[in-house]
Amino acid sequence: MADHPLPDSARAAGRRTPPTWAVLLAVCAGQFLVVLDVSVVNVALPSMREDLALSATGLQWVVNAYSIAFAGFMLFGGRAGDLYGRKRMFLVGLAVFTAASLAGGVAQEGWQLLAARAVQGLGAAVLAPSTLTLLTSAVPEGPARARAIGTWSAVGAGGGAAGGLVGGVLTDGLSWRWVLLINVPIGIAVLAAAARWLTESRATTGRRLDLPGAVLVTAGLAVLAYGIAETEAQGWEAPGTLVALVVAVLLILGFLLVEARSRAPLMPLKLFRVRSVSAANAVMIISGAAMMGMWFFMTLYAQNVLGYSPLLAGLALIPSSLAVVSGAKLAPVLMRSLGARPVVLLGTAVAAAGFGWQSTMRADGTFLGDILGPGIVMMAGAGLAGTPLASLAVSGADPRDAGLVSGLINTSRTMGGALGLAILSTVAASATAGADAPEALTDGYALAFRTAAVMLAGAFLLGLLWLPRERRRTSTTAPAASGPPTTDQATQEEPPGINPTAARGDTPGAAPLRQEG
Repeated sequence: MADHPLPDSARAAGRRTPPTWAVLLAVCAGQFLVVLDVSVVNVALPSMREDLALSATGLQWVVNAYSIAFAGFMLFGGRAGDLYGRKRMFLVGLAVFTAASLAGGVAQEGWQLLAARAVQGLGAAVLAPSTLTLLTSAVPEGPARARAIGTWSAVGAGGGAAGGLVGGVLTDGLSWRWVLLINVPIGIAVLAAAARWLTESRATTGRRLDLPGAVLVTAGLAVLAYGIAETEAQGWEAPGTLVALVVAVLLILGFLLVEARSRAPLMPLKLFRVRSVSAANAVMIISGAAMMGMWFFMTLYAQNVLGYSPLLAGLALIPSSLAVVSGAKLAPVLMRSLGARPVVLLGTAVAAAGFGWQSTMRADGTFLGDILGPGIVMMAGAGLAGTPLASLAVSGADPRDAGLVSGLINTSRTMGGALGLAILSTVAASATAGADAPEALTDGYALAFRTAAVMLAGAFLLGLLWLPRERRRTSTTAPAASGPPTTDQATQEEPPGINPTAARGDTPGAAPLRQEG
C-alpha cells in the first residue's frame, strides 16, 4: 500500500514546510495525553468513589470504560487514518478526547463519568494510531527519524510513568476532577498546533472500514466484563449474569463471523494460523490480565489501607513505573545474548514472583516491604517480557503483516487487561464481602494479587510449551522499509497500557529472529 503526504491548505497557500520540531511537539503531546489517561485516574479512584458514590464495581469501570473502547477501536482508528487522512483523524480523535475529558471533569453522577471515559477511549483509539505515521511522514529516513522516534517512544513511556504523580498532585492540590479537566487546555493547544503544523497524508490505495467488526468486539468485551463483575454481585446462576455472559459469547462469535467473511477485516483471522502470532497473543492476553490490576489495587491499598494521600500514593508508585521502563530497556540487551523466548519466560517468571510477594501484604504494612520491593519486581518483569513477545509475534509473520501483527499484540494486551481487571476485582470483592475494614480490604487485595500470580504462572507454562524457539539470522541487519509506514503498519507500536515502551515490534538493538519448528 503506497503512502504519500498530501498538501494541506497551509502548504497550498505557499507556506514553507513545517519545522520538524513543531510536528514532533504536536504528535508527542497527543501521544502523551492518551498514555497519561490510562494511569492518571488510578490515584483519584478513592476520591471519585466518595464524591460520586461509586461502588467497587463502578471503580473498575472508570478504568475499563477507557481501556475497552480504546482496545476495541484501535485497529479501526488506524484503518480510518489510512483512508481519510492521518492529520484529519488525529484532529478528530483529539477533539473527541478533549470534549470527553471536559464532560468527565464536570460529571455529577457516576454513569456520566463512565460514559465520558468510554468516549475518551474512542477518541484515543482514533488519535493514537496516526501519531507515529505522521511523525515518520514528516521526518526523512536516517538519524533524524531515529531520534524523532526515540523521543516519541520516551514520551509514551513518560506518560505512563508520570500518571500516578500527576494524578496525585492534581487530586491533592485541586480535586479528582482535574485529572480529567487538565486535558482540556492542553488538548485545545495541541489541536491548534496540529491544525497549523501537521501535513496531511493517507494511503493511496483504499481499504474498507470494518465498523461492524469494531462495534461487535467492543460490545462483546464490555458485556463480558460486565457479566464477570455480576458473578460476584448476583452469583453465577443469576439470570442477569447468565444473560450477560451468553450475549457476550454471541457478540464475540458474531465478530469472528464478520471477520471471516469480510474482504477487509479488522483482524484477519489467517494471522492466527502462524504459531508465533497466536502463541504471543495468547501469552500477552493472560499477562495483560494480570498486569493491569497492579496499578488499580496498589493505589487502593496505599490509600484505603495504609492511609496515604493521593499525592503520596502517586509518589510511592514512581519506582514501579521506572522499573517497567528499565525492564523494557534491558530486554533488547538480553535478547541479543539469550534470544526472545527465554527473555519472555524470564520476565514472566519474575513478574509472577513479584505478584506472589505482593500477595503477602499486610494491613499494617510498610512502604519498603509492601509497596516498593514487590512493585519493582512485578513491573521489572513486565518490562522484560513485553518487548520480546512483540518481537516473536512479528518475526514469524509475513513482513507485509508486521505492522498489523504489532497492532494485534497491543490490542491483546489492552483487552486482556480489561478482562483481567474485571476478574481480579470480582475476586477481591468476594473476599471482602462488602466490608471496609483495613484487614478485610487487605485480604481482598491480597487474593487478587495471588490470583494474578497464578495467571502469570499459567502464562509462563503456555509460553514454555507454545512459543516457538528462534535462532539468529546470519545477517543482523533487517532491510529498511522504503518511505513511511501506513497507519495499519504503524498502528500503536507503543500504545497506552502498562508499558508503552515494551510494545515495540521493531525493538532497536534486538537481532532479527527466525522461527524454528
